[in-house]
Amino acid sequence: MIERNLMDFVQRGQGQRINHLICLLFFVNESEKFEERRGLLKTLLRSSFILIVVLLLISCGTSAKTKKEDKALGVEEHFQLAFKAAERGNLEEAVSEYQQVLKLDPKHSRAQLNLGVAYGRQGKWDKEISQYKKAIGIDPNFEEAYFHLGVAYGEKGNLNEATVQYQKALKINPNYVEAHNNLGNIYFRKGKINDALSSYAKTIEIKPDYARGHFNIGSLHRQQGRAEEAMASFKKALEIDARYAWPHYHLAFIYFERGEFKLAIEHCDLAGKLGVVVDPKFLERLKPYR
Repeated sequence: MIERNLMDFVQRGQGQRINHLICLLFFVNESEKFEERRGLLKTLLRSSFILIVVLLLISCGTSAKTKKEDKALGVEEHFQLAFKAAERGNLEEAVSEYQQVLKLDPKHSRAQLNLGVAYGRQGKWDKEISQYKKAIGIDPNFEEAYFHLGVAYGEKGNLNEATVQYQKALKINPNYVEAHNNLGNIYFRKGKINDALSSYAKTIEIKPDYARGHFNIGSLHRQQGRAEEAMASFKKALEIDARYAWPHYHLAFIYFERGEFKLAIEHCDLAGKLGVVVDPKFLERLKPYR
């Protein structure tokens, strides 16, 4: 009996040792798995960090590109708003929007020019001229800026400077019809009739359907007493543009002077309908023939 109890005790002791051994082996095994998992976790974390850095770099690059595109879009949007405001006659808004364009892009030569035009329409001559000069400073070959500078100087009565600016525009673009026409106007104001006629002739040489050129040639002929040549030029202008008021008005005077009163009345009335403010004295002279 004593021996059997002793054997049970020994067996129970061996069982406990085996259980301890199994637990130890399990712990070692789990420890190895934990180390493997920790290594895998480190690898995943390292990969995730690298991926985040790459994504941030891409995001920064995209953000910079987007900002650049937004800036370009902003310039164009402000420019279009300014242009449309000027078309509506809202000059204050046009000026404000062109100024916004120039804040975003100070070298926008077209905005500099258009801002000058807006100032001119407001009667701010000095600011107008300053803007045209800025446009030329940005683009020395900007023919339109020289042209508008010529217009501004002409309106201020500085005919010599106006002449210089139109000539600069024509040096850049010899076929600039409006510059030839305006230069002819300056020559006319300076009493240089032959030079004026030459400039006007150049306009219809470049552009045969330029109604204003034909009208201006007719005006010079009329001033010089060449009625037939004047009538031919005025009629040519009306063939091109039947709603051009001024040739009608000048033809009315020529027909009146020739005693062709019916035609004089017809052209005078057409001129009035198309916007010419007819001289009241001329209307009085026409009354008996109506």
